[in-house]
Amino acid sequence: MSIEWFRDLAIIILGLGITIVAISLGILAWLLYRKLKPILASVKATTKTVEKFSATVEEEIYQPLAQVAAFIHGIRKAVNLTSRFTKRK
Repeated sequence: MSIEWFRDLAIIILGLGITIVAISLGILAWLLYRKLKPILASVKATTKTVEKFSATVEEEIYQPLAQVAAFIHGIRKAVNLTSRFTKRK
């Protein structure tokens, strides 16, 4: 047996080892995907629910509150303006 035979044997053994590792990683990735698929679907549904909730809050609470705040700010500015004209020097 020459050194070439040992070299070829080492290449074959390493090739088989790498093939087994690649197949194992593929199986592991597939199993992980199967486990995570329902979790990802649940997260997707939750984000849709949160989006709907935030849109409702914006329409029902934020916009009317912003309008009231703008109205109060306008009244405050008008009162300040009229008080500047009516102040005695």
